Amino acid sequence: MSSFLVFITFILTYIIVKLWSSTKRPSNFPPGPPFLPWIGNTMHLRKESALAGGQHKAYENWSKRYNSNVLGLKLGNDLVVVALTYPLVKQVHLEEVFEGRPDTFFFRLRTMGTRKGITGVDGPLWYKHRHFSMKQLRNVGFGRTPMEKYIEKETDRLLTYIENLNGLPVWPGSFLAHVVINVLWTLVANKHFAYEDKRLQKLLDLLHRRSKAFDMSGGLLSQYPWLRFIAPNKTGYNIICQLNKELHEFFMETIEEHRRTLTLANAESDFIYAYLQEMKQQANKDTPFTETELTMVILDFFIAGSQSTSHTIELALMTLALRQDIQKNLYQEIKENSKDNSLVFPHLSSKNLYPYMEAFIMEVQRFYHILPITGPRRAMWNTKLNGYDIPKDTIVFMSLYTVLMDHEHYGDPKTFRPERFMDAEGKAFRDDFFMPFGQGRRRCLGDNLARACLFSFLLKIIQNFDIKLSDKPEDNPSMELVPGIMLSPKPYKIRLIKRN
Repeated sequence: MSSFLVFITFILTYIIVKLWSSTKRPSNFPPGPPFLPWIGNTMHLRKESALAGGQHKAYENWSKRYNSNVLGLKLGNDLVVVALTYPLVKQVHLEEVFEGRPDTFFFRLRTMGTRKGITGVDGPLWYKHRHFSMKQLRNVGFGRTPMEKYIEKETDRLLTYIENLNGLPVWPGSFLAHVVINVLWTLVANKHFAYEDKRLQKLLDLLHRRSKAFDMSGGLLSQYPWLRFIAPNKTGYNIICQLNKELHEFFMETIEEHRRTLTLANAESDFIYAYLQEMKQQANKDTPFTETELTMVILDFFIAGSQSTSHTIELALMTLALRQDIQKNLYQEIKENSKDNSLVFPHLSSKNLYPYMEAFIMEVQRFYHILPITGPRRAMWNTKLNGYDIPKDTIVFMSLYTVLMDHEHYGDPKTFRPERFMDAEGKAFRDDFFMPFGQGRRRCLGDNLARACLFSFLLKIIQNFDIKLSDKPEDNPSMELVPGIMLSPKPYKIRLIKRN
């Protein structure tokens, strides 16, 4: 009996010590809310986010409460740091020590249980695939004239589609994601989706549900993966598994079609052909170029290109319907530049002719900050941030929200004012705080495509259609965005009326 009591005492003591140690902050770790045993700040963050209206606002509140521009948290067993000011966000963006990515259950689940692709990996694999992908995308026209031609063709299809709506109220989100994906998919697979393609619509719906089921930290599924066995729907596990399965089948169908028709003549006509050719050349070598890797790289392109740009256009159209004064100024600028030759298509290369349009797009990106928390990064070794010690493998988030809404820098950040990005001579400019695509080597791969699509699509829509609110009050937009991995507008309807 005494031996049993000794054993029980030992177990209880061990548990108590472990629970106590889980509440202890590392030495010189950034300030933040106290760690609770085992769960850290997980439930505290969920509650604060729900009350504040999003994780980004919870971080802002804690920053004020603890009087610190960098926060130190613990989510489950993971140490987490949040940088909240421009100098600190810039430091995390640019320093090599912060180029790592977390190796968590959620991150692996995102890429179908593997640690592959571009977005979710680091080290030699990331360097190699990032370099190869950028090189091959440029070869097939990314950021060059061929991409502009794809955008021009897709714009023509978009304008025809809108004209056929005959000015009836419509939710722009029902077709805008197709437009952006088509430009990207042409570069990747030399294919085009019809607007009525039900399979694509299903995939886009799944992606939308996925983005709403998680925050940037991965939610409960990241901290407590075992919850997938108890609540697979509530944790979002089933959504990701379904999306993974359907995306994999979708990609493999296209890859197999390319494999059957691969020749030296078409080896660089699109990204998939180029990748398959590289696989063929390295067939007898120890190489990271594999079929699984290809599907993960395509997945990164697909996820990145399907939502952020289309959401930004949705928000721009919403703003134009609400702010007829801004729409009038934009249309006047377009008219002045189309007097001499109305046939010239407005590619991004001609943005200097449209400074108000460029400033308007930047203000949409700043004001709505659809990706308010970026990352996550991983500290590759022990380092410091703002004088605090950051242990190796700490997960690091960056608050673009607090940078893009900085009161000291912008003065009136909660006012929508495109003129803030125009100088005294009426030219558009980008200030240092404006960084919607990030900075450094982890900068968004698709920023050129995104900027080109935003500029050309919006300009041509405004040139050809008067954007008005629906006659029905229930269709009117809300300025309150839906939280998730990225913020998105609540569905609304506008009328796009053909100009005379």
